Parts: sequence; C-alpha cells; structure tokens
Amino acid sequence: MTAHDHKDTAAGSLGTHAARSGTTSTRRVDLPIEGMSCASCGSRIQKHLSRQPGVESAGVNFATKVATVRYNPAATHPEKLAEAVSDLGYRAILPPHAEEPRQPPSGLPPGEAGGSRGAMHVAQGYVSRSGAAAGHANPASVGGADHASHMSVGEADEKRLLVKIVAGAALSLPVLVIAMSHGQVRAFNVHWINWLQLALTTPVVLWCGWPFFRSAWKGLRHLSANMDTLVAMGTGSAYLYSLAATAWPRFFEAATGGGSHTAEPMRGASTVPVYFEAAAVIIVLILLGKYLEARATGRTTAAIRRLIGLQARTARVVREGAEHDIPIELVVAGDRVLVRPGEKIPVDGIVESGQSAVDESMLTGESVPVEKYPGARAYGATMNTTGALRLVTTRTGADSALQQIVRLVQEAQGSKAPIARLADRISGVFVPVVIAVAAATFVFWWFLAPADSRLSMALVTSVSVLIIACPCALGLATPTAIMVGTGRGAEKGILIRGGEALETAHKLTTIVLDKTGTITHGKPAVTDIVTKAGSPTEAHELLRLAASAEQHSEHPLAAAIVREALARNMKLAVPSAFRALVGLGVEATVDGSQVLIGTPSLLGERGVVMALGGRAAELAALGRTPIFVAIDGREAGIVAVADTVREESGSAIATMRRLGLRVVMLTGDNRRTAEAVASQVGVDEVFAEVLPRDKAERVKSLRSEGHIVGMVGDGINDAPALAQADVGLAVGSGTDVAIESADITLMRSDLRAVPQAIALSRATMRTIRQNLFWAFIYNVVGIPVAAGVLFPFTGWLLSPIIASAAMAFSSVSVVLNSLRLRGLRL
Repeated sequence: MTAHDHKDTAAGSLGTHAARSGTTSTRRVDLPIEGMSCASCGSRIQKHLSRQPGVESAGVNFATKVATVRYNPAATHPEKLAEAVSDLGYRAILPPHAEEPRQPPSGLPPGEAGGSRGAMHVAQGYVSRSGAAAGHANPASVGGADHASHMSVGEADEKRLLVKIVAGAALSLPVLVIAMSHGQVRAFNVHWINWLQLALTTPVVLWCGWPFFRSAWKGLRHLSANMDTLVAMGTGSAYLYSLAATAWPRFFEAATGGGSHTAEPMRGASTVPVYFEAAAVIIVLILLGKYLEARATGRTTAAIRRLIGLQARTARVVREGAEHDIPIELVVAGDRVLVRPGEKIPVDGIVESGQSAVDESMLTGESVPVEKYPGARAYGATMNTTGALRLVTTRTGADSALQQIVRLVQEAQGSKAPIARLADRISGVFVPVVIAVAAATFVFWWFLAPADSRLSMALVTSVSVLIIACPCALGLATPTAIMVGTGRGAEKGILIRGGEALETAHKLTTIVLDKTGTITHGKPAVTDIVTKAGSPTEAHELLRLAASAEQHSEHPLAAAIVREALARNMKLAVPSAFRALVGLGVEATVDGSQVLIGTPSLLGERGVVMALGGRAAELAALGRTPIFVAIDGREAGIVAVADTVREESGSAIATMRRLGLRVVMLTGDNRRTAEAVASQVGVDEVFAEVLPRDKAERVKSLRSEGHIVGMVGDGINDAPALAQADVGLAVGSGTDVAIESADITLMRSDLRAVPQAIALSRATMRTIRQNLFWAFIYNVVGIPVAAGVLFPFTGWLLSPIIASAAMAFSSVSVVLNSLRLRGLRL
C-alpha cells in the first residue's frame, strides 16, 4: 500500500471534519473584538452574548481576542451580535460571508500577511499581537485581504508604540531619580522641584497613558470595569493627588501634620509627599509589559502562520491551449495546472498526466515523499520534487486541504478546556473585588496609620493593590497553552478538535485499536511463497503463473497476488480458458499449462495429491490465508496472503504501554487471526469476531467498567465506536464518516501518532496547570502584600512601581511558559 493511499482520504475528509459544528439549523461566526484589555472583559462579553435571543453558545478567547458564537439564523444574525458587543463599549468586527451556513471564516493571508513575527493589532491604543486578525481571512480566497486588516499594525505603528515607551521612559527616569534621592541630593532641594516632576510626568500620563483612561471612561459609561480601570484609578489617583499637593502644599501639610515620606525634608522644597514617579513609571512598565505580552502571544499562532506561508502565490494554468501564470485566487475548479519539478503544488487536484514524488510533510508530518501518478490526488502547498505533473483542479481557496486544516486548528485554538471554567468565573468578578479591596485598604490605613503618614500610607497601599492585581494572567493561562499545543500538533499531523478533547486525552487509561487499516495495512498482501519439495516450479515462476491466472479475478486475495507480481516487475501472460469457481478459486491456462488456484477442497475434488497441509496449518496459525496452486494436475506450492501488520505498529503499542495505557484490539476477524496479530504487536487484550454494530457496545462496556477510553479507527463501521469513546482518534487513511466522528484526526496512517497525541495532551495540560497555579498564587499572595499585610511585622510596604513590574511580569511569564510547548519533542 502506498503512502498516497494512506493519506488521500484524510485530507479529502477535512471539509466534513472541519464543518462538524452544530446542526444544519445552527451557524457559527467568529467576531474579532476590539477594546478587550483583560480576561474580565472577555468574561463580560461572553455572558452578554450568551443571553442574546437565538444564541446557543458563546465563548470569548482573550488570547486571540475573538468571540465565537453559535446561533440560530432564524432568531438572530451577526449584525445583531456585533451590536450587542457594542452595547458594552467594545467593537466586534464582522467578517465577510458571516451569513454562510456552517462555514466559519477560514484561512489566513499567506506569507507576509501573517508575518514572521505575527500579526499585531491595536486595541485601545496599544499593541495586541493576539493573532486574531491573522486567523480570519476572506474564505473566498486564500490570498484575500484580511477582514480585520484595519486592525493590523504595520512597522510604523510598532515604531509609534516603541516611541511612546522610550519617550515615557526618558521622561520618567529623572522623576524616578528625584524621588529615590530622598532629599540627599542638594541640587534637588529647591522649591520648584515638584513642578519639574509635574511637567515631566504630565505627558507620560496624558499621552502614553491615555488609552487606559479612555478605556476606563468607556467602561464607566457602560457600568463595567476592567484592568484598564484598575490602572487608570491607580495612576490617576497618584497623579491627581501629587498635582493637588504641588498646587496647594499648605493644605496637605496641615492635613498630614507636615509629614514627609522622605528620610530628610528637602530644604526649600515642600514637605508634602508626592508620587509623580509612581504614576509615570507604572504607565511605562505596564505599556512595556503589554508590548512584550503581545509579542509573546503572537508567537503562539506561529504554527498556523507557517502553514499559511506554504501556500503558493501563483499557478501556471493552461487555458485555450496557452500557459498563463495567474494569482492563485483566480484559479477555478476544472483548470488544468502545470507543476514543474521543484515547484509547490498550488491547488488541490487530480493528476491528469505525469509522475513524480511529492513531499507532503508540511500537511502530514511524514517525511517520506509520496508517489503521484495519473489518478492520484495532490494537495496545494505540498512540494513537487522529481517529475512534472499536470493537474485538474478540484478545490481552491477555503475548500483546499490546507485551508481546512487551518480552519480546524483555528477552531481548536478558539475553544476552551473545562479546566478554564474556574478561571473564567473568577475573572468575571475580579475587577470589582479588587476595587473593593483597594477601597478597604485605603480606609484601613487612613484610620490606623499614624496621623503624620496616614495619607501617604493609605494612598501607596491602595494604589499598589489596584496596580498589582492582574486578571490577564488568569485569562491567558489556558488559551495560550491550547493555542501552542494544537499548533504543535498540527505541525506533526495531529489535528485536535478542541480544548475539551485535548483535556480528556491526557486522562485516557485504555486505548482500543481497530485491527484492519489501523494496526494492519488494511489490504491483503503476499507474505509467503512455498514450493513443494521436488517440484520443478520455482517460487518466482510459481508466483508468475498464479498472478497470470488471477488477472481476471475480482477477488481481493487474487488482486494481492497480482500486485506482488507487478511489484517484482514480472511480465504476466494472458490467460485463456479462465473460469472463476465461486467460493473455491480459479482455473485457467497460462503458457500452455493448466493452473488451478484455490482451497484444499478444490484441489481435492480435482484429484490433486497434497503434501503441504502441515505447512498450510502453520501459516494459518500465524493469521495468514494459504492459497494452494496446482500446475498440470500436480501440487506446485502455496501462496500465503494476509493483511500485514504495519512496521511501526509494534513500537507504537509498546510506547502506549510505557505511557501506562492498557491497549485493546477490536476486530471482526476470527479469533485465530486476531490472536496471531495480537501476539505480533503485543496488545493487552483482544476482542475478536466483533460485528460492526457491536463495536460501540464494547467501548461502552469498557467505559462502564471505569476506563477512560480512546478509540482508534478508520472505517465506516468504526464511526459509532469513535463517537461512543471518551476520545475518538481517526487515522489518516480513514473515511469521511470516521473522521467526522473523531475528536482527534491523525493525518498520517502511523500508529505512532497516537502516543504522540496523548503525550502532547499531557504536556499541554501540565502547562495549563502551571499557568493557573502561577496566576492564582500571584494574585492570592500579591494583593495582600500590596495592601500592607506585612507592614505590622516588617515595616515594609510594597512600592506601586514594584507592583506594576510584578503585574507586567505575571502575564508575560504565563505566555512564555506556554511557548515552551513549541519545543516539545514528539
């Protein structure tokens, strides 16, 4: 069986596989959202969309800044959904063709549209490298413009952001130096020093920090709060207090008893503490953190961008007898496309003429080139190596195998794992709780701190609480890991349907393997040629005569004998007097010899004396089917045929067992054949002679015993069992129905992809747990420390500047931890 045979059905089935979302009365739309600054925003949008009439389900992925909504088109439409988002103060971007049934926006712009560094987007004035826009291109064309291209940030926008960060840092640095001098530098002991700090800080707050205040004001108008609200409240209160203290120092000196937060009062300067350095440095650090977070988050979609970058830009088509190089978007089904050696295949199609080997590793993860010949399927973005091909185009644009893979991965990356539910619930109430804690902190220290320092302590602690709190880390913990994990899987030819399948796969305890087409090749092949001792017919000649006689037979075992002879480059003779004997075998005249092929009973009826019965029994014990051959009335030998075990099956099953999995083989074959295959590959248990309708019941029975079951199959009769299992895995040579029923699709017919998928799931879930632990612990520990819980014991208060640095680091660290999955060895 060729590698071509292994893969054709998988790529061809992806249209069905990708579209298995909802019923025919349900449609799906992906809406990129502008204005989200934290997980609390996503939680609020998700709840609001879920309450809209006609909406069956809604989810918001904070990492990609995309809302995914399934809705009843008879009750609502994308425009209404976008209006609902706008009611909250955010903006939803309507994709083109949003009304197409069951066709979510698919594809990404090729090449530079994604960019080697990832698509960048502006939301509320700062960069978000979420990849959201990169994930939603015009489905009508692979090379089409991104429907959210107005959000894309070019080099000029990136430079403008960096200018803000650099300018803000340059203005903040002298303010920080003045504040940290604590009156020890004589040059700073002048009465106008606070006015200088005000002049340096004001552009940082009003120019660099303007997006935070704008977002907070918009949220206030809609009675909502997000992370920008916390930043605006913290920096705004520090700035306004410092401004008032600079303009009316005597009032604040009286209010604070003339206290100062410096070690020694500055002669000639006001003794009222000011916090310009906190307002300025916090804004610069948070902007820097958002920029780094966005850069890192953009790298989580690198796998999709690499896939998109593989797409050819032009195609050489033959129209009206002439060759034309045209953009890929202009190619239509039925066009004849020429592909020269060393060129990328631009479209999906059927080989009309020519022969070549094609590198399909970019789609399947399998490095061995696949032979292509007339009638074979070829796929866009794969690399033609040795020969020239002429294709008849079958699928282009969003219907191509590449775009179906991209769409499937995008859907998986936009999904949520059940483990994220707790983080979602916390994110929904996080900001109001933090504001309440900050207010309580201010009141607490105002009444309990010494009179000369109560205002400074109340202000510092409450600002620190507002700044250190970070719902972003919670919002990024799960989706970034899922995005990197599913992307890494796609690179290895493992397509995971969503976060729920990814999470369940790591808990599997039992793997059920269908035998035919999964453990074995699924096609009979010649395994042994046995000649009778003393027979003048040698093995080579025995195979040639048998294959010549079987040429006109339609039996699968006959086809296996013919394939073996052709594979050995034998020249077959044309048989005469051919006669098929139903249930017994065939007889024919080949090169003047009477050839009889079939069962022992057939040869016995014809009076052939058989001496190879013992050898035939040995072959049958190994799961092989012995076919007797007699020439001119005398026994000549045996050709044994079997559905041979794939070379990698044994090592794959051994790997599964090392992962602690119980491996079960399920087959409709007789027990002797099943036991022979089982002993060869080393499975733990065998269920033989299982009818197709009973396979699902076997899986159900295993689940009822407490096993968490993964079912691996490829045939139509496997579909119910795939659906019944906790996780269904369809191998790459599978049918449309099998892939449609599966949670994970393995693009290559290689069982080693099964333990790879499970190892990927375990690594991803481990990363998610690490992320959630860090995000929870950071907030659980950081907020009390910022509130001054350690002050009575240590006399130590957390600086708002340190709090802002910690907040920025928390989000970046979660994303960087997820990015480690890119280097996972499978």
